[in-house]
Amino acid sequence: MNHEQAAAKLAEAGQEHVLKYFEELSGEQKEQLLGQIEGTDFSSLAALKDGKHENVRGLITPLEVMQLSQIREREAEFREIGLDAIKKGKVGAVLLAGGMGTRLGSDDPKGMYNIGITKDVYIFQRLIENLMDVVKEAGAFIPLYVMTSDKNHEATVKFLKEHDYFGYQKEYVTFFMQEMAPACDYEGKVYLEEKWKISTSPNGNGGWYSSMYKWGVAQKAMADGVEWLNVFAVDNVLQRIADPCFVGAVIANQCEVGEKVVRKCAPDEKIGVVCLEDGRPSIVEYYELTEELMNARDANGDPAYYFGVILNYLFRVDALEKIREKNLPLHIVEKKIPCLDEEGRKVKPESPNGYKFEQLVLDMIHEMDSCLPFEVERNKEFAPIKNKTGIDSVESARELCKENGIVL
Repeated sequence: MNHEQAAAKLAEAGQEHVLKYFEELSGEQKEQLLGQIEGTDFSSLAALKDGKHENVRGLITPLEVMQLSQIREREAEFREIGLDAIKKGKVGAVLLAGGMGTRLGSDDPKGMYNIGITKDVYIFQRLIENLMDVVKEAGAFIPLYVMTSDKNHEATVKFLKEHDYFGYQKEYVTFFMQEMAPACDYEGKVYLEEKWKISTSPNGNGGWYSSMYKWGVAQKAMADGVEWLNVFAVDNVLQRIADPCFVGAVIANQCEVGEKVVRKCAPDEKIGVVCLEDGRPSIVEYYELTEELMNARDANGDPAYYFGVILNYLFRVDALEKIREKNLPLHIVEKKIPCLDEEGRKVKPESPNGYKFEQLVLDMIHEMDSCLPFEVERNKEFAPIKNKTGIDSVESARELCKENGIVL
C-alpha cells in the first residue's frame, strides 16, 4: 500500500490524523505504518456511531450441568471414547497466550511468568506438563496450537524454543497470531502508540478461531484430521487439557461444544455462569447477574446459576466452520490506553481514556446448537493467575499447586 492508497482508506474511515507525522518518519517506519494501515480493519469503530449501549440479553433460563456424581458413574466409558479420539489424532489443543504479565509486574508474556519457589516453574511449563500427562496416557502427541499477539509473538516463540518446549515434540507445536483491533478515544478517533504505529489491542478471546483460520492453521488442522479443538486460557496452571474424560463425554452426548465448569465459591464470585438464553447455550457474565438470578433455584432446590466457566472449551471443528464468517457481537470496553498526546508525546493514562473492541467466546457458545457443561473439581482444576497477590493470584495458585502435590 502506498501513501495515496493509505490516505484514501483513512479518509473513508475518518482517521486522516494517523498520517500526521508521516514526513518525520524513516523509510522503515513509513513502511511499517503503511503496512499496518493496510492490515487494519477500521469497521469496528462504526459500532460507536450508535452510541455505547449495553448488550440486550434474551430470556435467561437454567442449563443442566453434568455434575461430578454423574461423571463418575460413566467415567470409564467417557475416558475410553476420549482416548480413542486422541489416539486417532482427532483432538487438538489451542492455547490462548496473547496476553502480557503486566498485572503481575512483568513486561514479559504472561506464560513466561515464573511461579517457582525452590526452582524455576513457568506458567507455560505447567500447562505443557498437564498436557504431557494425557500424551503419556494416550501414547500419542496432541497438536498444540499457540495463539500469540503482535505484542508477545517473538518473545513467546523464542522462550519456548530455548526451553525445548518443556519436553513437547516441536513438530506438534504451531504458532499463530491473534488479530488486533484498533483502540480509540471517546470520539472514535484511533490513538497512535508511536508516530509510526496505531494503538491496537487483541480482538478478544472470541477471535481465536478466525485468527487461526486467517493464518492457515485451522485449514492445516482439518487436513490433518483434527475434528475437535480444546481451547484454553494461559493463566490456569491446574487445568487439564485434552482431558480424555471431558472429550469422551462431549462426544458421547453428541454436543457441538463442551465447557468445563466449577461450583462458584460465593454467589457474587466474579465468574461467568452457564445458562440458556432464548433456548440456546449461553453464559451470563458475573456483572450481569441480577439478584433474581443469583437467588434462583432449580427443580432440585439447588442454585440455578451456580456453575462458572473456567475458559476451557471443546469445540467441534465443523460447528466452528459454520460460524466462522458470522459477525460476532463487538463488545466495547472502556480502558486505559497508552498513546501519543496532541504534541506527539507518550502518555500513560491513570484513568480510562477510550475504548477497545473485543469479541468474546461466550458469543461463540451462543451460536452452538448444543452444549455440555462438564463439572470439574475446583481445587484440582482451577488455579487462575490474574493478580500478584490475593484472590486468583500467584500466591493462591502456588497453594493449590502444593495441595495437588506439584513441587514448586
